[in-house]
Amino acid sequence: MRSKRILLMHISNVSGHRSASLAIEKAIKTQSPQTETLTINLFNYVHPFGEGFVNFFYMLMIQRFPFAWAYLYDNPYWVKKTERFKEVIHRFNLPKLEILFDNFHPDAVISTQAFPCGMAADFKRIKGANFPLVAVLTDFVPHSYWIYDTVDYYIAPSEEVKQRLMEKGISHESIKPFGIPFDLKFNSNLNKCEIRKKLNLGENLFTILVMGGGQGLGPIKEVISVLDNFKFNLQVIVVCGMNNRVYSWVKKRLKYYKKTILLFGYAQNIEELMSAADVLITKPGGITCAEALSKGLPMLIISPIPGQEANNTSYLINRGAALAVKTPKDLIDIVGNLYNQPDRLKELSEASLRIAKPHAARDIAQLILDL
Repeated sequence: MRSKRILLMHISNVSGHRSASLAIEKAIKTQSPQTETLTINLFNYVHPFGEGFVNFFYMLMIQRFPFAWAYLYDNPYWVKKTERFKEVIHRFNLPKLEILFDNFHPDAVISTQAFPCGMAADFKRIKGANFPLVAVLTDFVPHSYWIYDTVDYYIAPSEEVKQRLMEKGISHESIKPFGIPFDLKFNSNLNKCEIRKKLNLGENLFTILVMGGGQGLGPIKEVISVLDNFKFNLQVIVVCGMNNRVYSWVKKRLKYYKKTILLFGYAQNIEELMSAADVLITKPGGITCAEALSKGLPMLIISPIPGQEANNTSYLINRGAALAVKTPKDLIDIVGNLYNQPDRLKELSEASLRIAKPHAARDIAQLILDL
């Protein structure tokens, strides 16, 4: 008898969707080492020359025309208008998808992004395939582009999202509120002082982690400048992701900063950096937020992308796990208050832990293995 085969699909090689797929794959391998897994960037697989253009267009929209993106995102009018277009695209991609499924013969298909989920869902409908399809949401508010009749299970970030999916017509039994999956290593109990010592940071200094997601977006340079001018002593960890331009800009100025600045490009030890920090200043990508919640790390959210990240911001603020920062200058009061009010910092941390789902990847893996 052959081992079980699980196909995991995402888009973009630098994204939270890919991180979620890898986290589930790791959890599957931890629980069932003999299970075969294949994790694939499906957009790149079906359109190897188009992914770069789509990524460029997306970045252009969210950076130059954010209000246009906010209008298009989960707009019922556009959801309806694009149904026919999506079906044409999915039918065009069917031959490549059929080759993939015929070669790998998956016993279950997992998607951490709506585009590949839709392709697999229409493949099941058109070809009459009967493999279980699991949609894993990676933001705290669902959107309608996820909804397909042939999806067997939806993994929701919370009970609230489960209710919203039910309002969109999904059955109660098909929705599992396991949370947003992230790497199991974030559940390790790391000692703050020991990690700071390992990173050559002051063991007792107030420490702020500044991130902009995998793409290094947001006003990272401006945030550093504001933090560097604080009157009280603090230290800053900066992660620029794939944004080499910002990384080079900060690196050239390191010797001029008054505060200790620990600079990273694309970091592989985010779990350590979060453990070392007292506060996280970040864009609210779903995976980053889920990781921070599991660490009980208070979040200051700045420059959210309209749509999914704006929704994430509202969710976290309403549950007392984060504070909104409109401009970098607002950090003067917000960070200053948190520094002077340890009890407020503790409240944010406790609220984070209350809504955290630290075992999401494990629970999703178990569901998949039981299918």
